[in-house]
Amino acid sequence: MSELITFLKQSDVFYQFTQTQLELVANLCQEKKFAAGETIFEENSSSKELYIIVHGEIDILVDPGIIGTKTGNEKASIAVLRRGQSFGEVALVDEGLRSATARARAREVRLLVITRDKLIMLCETYPQLGYRLMYNLAADLAMKIRNTDLRIREKLLYGQEKNIK
Repeated sequence: MSELITFLKQSDVFYQFTQTQLELVANLCQEKKFAAGETIFEENSSSKELYIIVHGEIDILVDPGIIGTKTGNEKASIAVLRRGQSFGEVALVDEGLRSATARARAREVRLLVITRDKLIMLCETYPQLGYRLMYNLAADLAMKIRNTDLRIREKLLYGQEKNIK
């Protein structure tokens, strides 16, 4: 259990959690293992879990066919996530559909999985913990939105240069 708490302490999602808060979260965690190429969840599937990478890498993939750009059955990689990073955090805000596919990239991937219902109950029971968690998630999502915005701008500007020439 102490190894798990040490790991959670190093994860951005649980930044500035107290020892007691980390212990409470650790009790909710379930570890799952995935082999390389194994799908964790599919785009447009229901979302009810937060994932934290303990070991390995995860590919985040989207289907370009959704916007009408068919390229066969190939999904496009939009991000590679590594140890300590989280994904699936939007499931904590709503229970909508996944916006991408998550697939194990490395030989063996170990993830901590926390279900939405249990984590929300913990947040409601311990408001300070809930505030800190939501603050950290908002900061993480803001960074992801900024990075996406920069990638879109780069793509648009590169595309314009190509059209001018």
